[in-house]
Amino acid sequence: MPMISSSAFGTPETLSLGLIGQGIALSRTPAMQEAEGAAHGYRTVYRLFDTGVMASPPPLDDLLKATELCGYAGLNVTYPYKIAVLDHLDDLGSEAEALGAVNTVVFRNGRRIGHNTDLGGFSGSFAEEMAGVPRRRVLQIGAGGAGLAVAFGLLANAVEMLCVFDIDRLRAEGLVAAVARRFGSDRVRLVHDLEGAYDGIVNATPIGTDKRPGTPYPLERLTREVFVADVNYFPLETALVKAAKAKGCRAMGGAGMAVGQAVRSFGHFTGLEADRERMMATFLALGV
Repeated sequence: MPMISSSAFGTPETLSLGLIGQGIALSRTPAMQEAEGAAHGYRTVYRLFDTGVMASPPPLDDLLKATELCGYAGLNVTYPYKIAVLDHLDDLGSEAEALGAVNTVVFRNGRRIGHNTDLGGFSGSFAEEMAGVPRRRVLQIGAGGAGLAVAFGLLANAVEMLCVFDIDRLRAEGLVAAVARRFGSDRVRLVHDLEGAYDGIVNATPIGTDKRPGTPYPLERLTREVFVADVNYFPLETALVKAAKAKGCRAMGGAGMAVGQAVRSFGHFTGLEADRERMMATFLALGV
């Protein structure tokens, strides 16, 4: 049954949602969630709570309490709150518990339930866009942010050996340890450079975004036999993805992950099944 509000706007057909984070002004999530809610017959209002631009940002728990009291069905949570929010929840979904991070909070019957839809978003996108690629040995660059969800998604998609590199060695070690606990130490290892032969290169760093232009991997090492995946979608095709396609590589950007996680979040918020193709169309209509 959809969690709709009769208190926030005075009508029982209103679905109130939001996003808590920093640097979120360009998020495409509001457009996707509002359009999908409307398609299901609800007046959907999705608000951004960017604590990075607030003169005196309230404590996280105060934001959660305020939105819950106003009849919100739930919230998305992003940097820097995906781990901090754990202390303010009553229960966790299985993927959030496995990853130790939450990006979706549902308010239900006086309880706060945390979910992680990054894992399903990446895993589903990879399964669809990279079907049939060799995956004996894959290099993941980047262990922060969504790095753990990406690593779990790769191993869930039958990557035999995942090699992890990050300029922050302690961060990389932490990710490798977490993956090893879940999938076994024989399927993941820490590497200290970008040398070596791989079936695939996965970028889980912000390098390649509009704010951090460049490529995380030497383009001259790419050959057409190597697949490339990038979690970034600002721009829709990063320099790494463009170069990979130019060399004939199978390549995917971050749009599929972004839409996939939004589809799953909508399901948690409402109990309804979102239309992935419709949400992707909304996402792409926002441009590059």
